[in-house]
Amino acid sequence: MSTDISKRQLEIIEAAGKILTEKGINGLTTKKLAQEMNFSESALYRHFSSKEEIIVSMLNYLALNMDQHATELENKNPTEQLKNFFQNQFRFFESQPYFVIAVFSEGLLEESQKINHAIKSLMNKRMQLLKQIIQVGQEKGTITNDLESDELIHIVMGSVRLFMLKWRMSKFEFDIQSEGDKMLTSILKLIQTK
Repeated sequence: MSTDISKRQLEIIEAAGKILTEKGINGLTTKKLAQEMNFSESALYRHFSSKEEIIVSMLNYLALNMDQHATELENKNPTEQLKNFFQNQFRFFESQPYFVIAVFSEGLLEESQKINHAIKSLMNKRMQLLKQIIQVGQEKGTITNDLESDELIHIVMGSVRLFMLKWRMSKFEFDIQSEGDKMLTSILKLIQTK
């Protein structure tokens, strides 16, 4: 499927996300999704061929959103880029929390090879962008050279993953943006040069 998602497909993705959030991967069935959308399963199949395609489209849509926000990072220093990169993600996840379930659900990794590939592709895209930002910061002397860029990526990504897991486990009840800013400030204190 291309990255062009119709309005109806986005509505289906959002409904699938709602079910995924409430009932998990095993609770997401085409029958329940069709009921949520108030139409037949056959009508659902006019937009997506399978549950797998819906989830892959969800992940591709998130990747497209990240690509669009990546262009907003240009012409900023590496510290601002890192902060803005995650702030954009927090805003996106706050408005559409089901993407957190899709990205941070281990159960999805076992669901299918296509879903596994889409998750890996999304993760690699994030890591490549972060690596570029960190390496520029290291070259400019604003980010520590005490650790390799790959090690710093693991620290940053691991911290964000734990933060998102805590948000998900709280049933999305704390303010992801203000708490996210606190976490980002702490991460920057660790990786910036003194």
